Amino acid sequence: MRPSLKLVLFLLPLAALAQTPASDLAINPPALTGGLNPALPTIFIAGDSTAARNNGNPIQGWGVPFASFFDATKVNIANRARGGRSSRTYITEGLWDQLLGEVKAGDFVLIQFGHNDGGAINAEPPGSTRPLRARGSLPGLGENTEEIDNVLTKKHEVVHAFGWYLRKMIADVRAKGATPLVLSLTVRNYWHDGKIERGSGPFREWDRQVAEAAKVQFVDVSRIVADDYQALGPEKVATLFGPDHTHPNTAGAVTQAAGVVAGLKGLRPSPFEKFFSAKGAAVAADPIGWLNLPEPASPTRPTILLIGDSTVRNGRGDGAGGQWGWGDYLAEALDRPQYNLVNRAIGGLSSRTFRTQGHWARALTLLKSGDILLIQFGHNDSSPVNDTQRARGTLGGLGEETQEIDNLLTKQHEVVHSYGWYLRQYVREARAAGVTPIVCSPVPRKQWRDGRVVRSPDGYAGWARQVAEQEHAAFIDLNELVAKRYDLLGPARVDALFADPNTHTTKAGAELNAAIVAEALAPLLPGGNH
Repeated sequence: MRPSLKLVLFLLPLAALAQTPASDLAINPPALTGGLNPALPTIFIAGDSTAARNNGNPIQGWGVPFASFFDATKVNIANRARGGRSSRTYITEGLWDQLLGEVKAGDFVLIQFGHNDGGAINAEPPGSTRPLRARGSLPGLGENTEEIDNVLTKKHEVVHAFGWYLRKMIADVRAKGATPLVLSLTVRNYWHDGKIERGSGPFREWDRQVAEAAKVQFVDVSRIVADDYQALGPEKVATLFGPDHTHPNTAGAVTQAAGVVAGLKGLRPSPFEKFFSAKGAAVAADPIGWLNLPEPASPTRPTILLIGDSTVRNGRGDGAGGQWGWGDYLAEALDRPQYNLVNRAIGGLSSRTFRTQGHWARALTLLKSGDILLIQFGHNDSSPVNDTQRARGTLGGLGEETQEIDNLLTKQHEVVHSYGWYLRQYVREARAAGVTPIVCSPVPRKQWRDGRVVRSPDGYAGWARQVAEQEHAAFIDLNELVAKRYDLLGPARVDALFADPNTHTTKAGAELNAAIVAEALAPLLPGGNH
């Protein structure tokens, strides 16, 4: 949890919790306009009541305290969010055109919608007591439309999908010479089995996909704030909300604004560093935002979650340098739409650093009883145990031996364990959460000896097998299965499957490995032939 978030818990007037809910259309005043220094760049906010100016009575949007994290002599902050609006109605009511009229080249526009896009397209369902709003967008990212005679505006309207509205906003901002950024939703105060809801419906995933396809930067507010809330726990989080589960109070708005700032600071590259005030500079940057990591698209479907290194997911998972991990193509190869396929592998990490850097704790939060965990480490575990570059190596073997170090990279004292020890922790902690662990040996490198790809049955592949046997966990011997396929293809054809000398695969290589994983995984899934 970032230090700045610890302070906001003491800012809440307790009387706010006793107030009754009010319509988000009624309590949100119009966004303030004008007052911008034309000599400075401007950061605009386009969104709904979770960002809008609400006067703190009894709720407040994060866009209000957001300004305090920036130096007003270096950048304008223009909060143009308006309560009750969806991506659709923000455009159809003319609010978007008003915002665009203020945008100039060199500005930034933060786009955050979704909380209201799941509402009715036109009339509310029969028997509903909800106020008439006609604000919903069509679900998904497609080009499909629906023509209506709007019962509220009395006008004919062509309604588009959520993704269409976001793409229009992105294109419009770019046409002005400004920079659009997509933000995922704020998080509601809903808990289940001790875990915070990590996004309202599928909008977080749609935001991520739109940003990725449009090649704009994505700030995963849902993940950042959910991680903070999870650390705080239900009782403390309750003090950050107004009279409902969606809208923060004044203290909660500061928390969420700090989360947005952390996300902006964590972008690679981040164009905002030169704009922060002392308060903004004190907020720790989100360390993983640039990776664009996925989360389960549906909370009701079971999840197959992958953890590992760059041979599973390389960089942002966007094929940079022509390098892909097999996890990027497993969903296509497996073709099991009843599962969420979530690739949380991170390049450059070992079984040790995936854990010590907090990635496993975050991944475990995404898992629920009935899910499946695929584990593949080993490529980086033979690195130095302690150095100033990565400090990621593990002790060889399976034992309980340890080595105490003062980590030259993190400056922290650390007890380093064996490769087998780290794998056992993943297996045991997954099982404790009701999750089925499946251990994979590391895919082989492009190294040949006597006409065959080199295996490691006495090294990391063999150790992975032994851990699976000792823990009575399922095992997929990717080291052997992939090596056999490479042997059949021969050196010349295998060369074309690698984007570097011997470790990282091309798209074709990743697809081949994914198909091998899918074939081995299918019988291990519920209903498969074991």
